[in-house]
Amino acid sequence: MRQASFAADIVLIDLDGTLIDTAPDLAGAANHVLQTLGREPAPMPVIRGFIGNGVRELMRRALAIQAEPSEAELDAAMPEFSAYYGAHLTTHSAAYAGVEEALQELQGQGRKLVCITNKAEQFTLPLLERLGLRGYFDLVLSGDSLPRKKPDPLPLLHAAEHFGVGPKSGLLVGDSINDAQAARAAGMPVVAVSYGYRGDMPLADLAADAVIDTLPQLLPLLR
Repeated sequence: MRQASFAADIVLIDLDGTLIDTAPDLAGAANHVLQTLGREPAPMPVIRGFIGNGVRELMRRALAIQAEPSEAELDAAMPEFSAYYGAHLTTHSAAYAGVEEALQELQGQGRKLVCITNKAEQFTLPLLERLGLRGYFDLVLSGDSLPRKKPDPLPLLHAAEHFGVGPKSGLLVGDSINDAQAARAAGMPVVAVSYGYRGDMPLADLAADAVIDTLPQLLPLLR
C-alpha cells in the first residue's frame, strides 16, 4: 500500500467494486436477458469487465458479444434487465470485508460521506438500504442524479459545493479509470482500491495518490 496523507473533510466513495461486490447480480441480470433472446450466457469475468458505466452500457456490451445491438434492440432489452436486476439486487451482492466498520469510523470522525456512483438511483438506493449502508451517507449521487456522471467531474464538484468545501478538501475512493479521471478533472485527490472492476487495466494505470487493499486501510491515511 502506497502511503499518503489526506485532510478529507468529505469522503466520496464509489459503489460497484468499491463498497459492494455487485458483479454476481449484474451478471445474473445480463445473462437472463441473453438467455431470453436465445443467446449463450456470458462468463462472469467478461461481465465483470463491463461494469462501471451504468447498466445500459453493461447490457449493450453483453449484447455486443454476438453482434453490436441497435439502439432499438437495446431499448427493448432494458426493461427485462431492469425488472430482473431490481428483483435480485442483493441475491448474491454483498459489502466487501471491512466496509461497514470503516464507514462507522469515518462517520464517527465527523467526516461527511458521499456515495458517488454511475448506477441509476432506482438501483442505488434500494441496494444501500437492503445492505444496511444507506444511513452512513450524508449524500448519495447516482448516475442519473445530475446531467453528467463520472468520468465527468460534475458529481465530485457538486458534492464539494453541497458541503461548502473546495475539491481539494474532498477525497474520492474508487476502483476504476472513471473514478481516477473524474477526480483529476475535479482537482480532487483519489485513492484506488486494489480489488474491484477495472477490466484488464493495470492498477498502476489509475495513477492514484494511494492504493488500499481494504476500505479500513483508508483510515490511517486521513488526518
